[in-house]
Amino acid sequence: MSLTLLIPEGESQAQSLERQGGAKVAVLGAGAWGTALALLASSKGVPVSLWARRPQHAQAMQEERQNREYLPGALFPESLHPTAEAEEALHEARLAVVALPSKAIRETLGWLPRAAAYVSVTKGLQFTDHHLLRMSQVIEEVTGVGRVAVLSGPNLADEIARFLPAAAVVASRDPELALQVQQVFSGASFRVYTSSDVIGVELGGALKNVIALAAGMVDGLGLGDNAKAALITRGLREIIQFGVAQGASEATFMGLSGLGDLIATASSPLSRNRNAGERIVKGETLAQLQAQKNVVEGIYTVRALHAWGWATGLELPITEAVYRVIYEDADPSEQIGALMGRQAKAE
Repeated sequence: MSLTLLIPEGESQAQSLERQGGAKVAVLGAGAWGTALALLASSKGVPVSLWARRPQHAQAMQEERQNREYLPGALFPESLHPTAEAEEALHEARLAVVALPSKAIRETLGWLPRAAAYVSVTKGLQFTDHHLLRMSQVIEEVTGVGRVAVLSGPNLADEIARFLPAAAVVASRDPELALQVQQVFSGASFRVYTSSDVIGVELGGALKNVIALAAGMVDGLGLGDNAKAALITRGLREIIQFGVAQGASEATFMGLSGLGDLIATASSPLSRNRNAGERIVKGETLAQLQAQKNVVEGIYTVRALHAWGWATGLELPITEAVYRVIYEDADPSEQIGALMGRQAKAE
């Protein structure tokens, strides 16, 4: 289902936001992606509180009017207020944007004040008690709030913060919430489409990180563009097969949150997951990846998918190859060879 944003004649953008109850936004997580989204909304005059867990980080952003740690040079508008006080950030906020690492969402939201509605922008999965959970499901489970949307697409934070042209899709079971999120973040440089396929939008964003890790491994091994193109294409097929089995629409994976995000993440030198795959084949360890400042979501998603695949018997060959390289120290060249040597079949 696609929805069209309409602003009544004579009504300003700010008035429209106020009418929809979306006058203030709280962004939970002051990493690169959370900061980029805070910049998008606040550049339009929307009051935004950017919550950082570390007080010293919030103070530095207040004093320097930029997030020098994650997005240096992207100056904050007056309407963007960094804070380490969760109650202050969420006070009267109509939307809480969850831009936390997937591994921290459950614990963090467990003690934060509740919001009226949430927007998940974290591209990850969790496997607990034999269930594979998307981040929107984790948010609902922890907060008890059913009004949750997901925002996803080919959105590299550095480019978004520089207001380069980009697009994304927001999905929710609540059409009014999807429209509200669309209104908050749409602007001259950022086009937001709407969808009702929450499962497809969310899975596309999470699973492409695993394929991007594999693409980075291909780059690191110097196997060439033909090999990487083949890997990305078959990776998309693996994503679609998995997603459809979970109840998503196949068409969603050919859109911004599927194919679009996969192209950007598997190809760009700005992609954390692609870069991580390249570094892995050059000798970087899992412990080193986990210790770095910028979270590589793919290393956690591939672990969750492996656990789910083991429990259900679903075949995910590229995912399994990436898992073996990262968690079992398998030789990357041998894993690529095993993929190439799989039984021939029709496309």
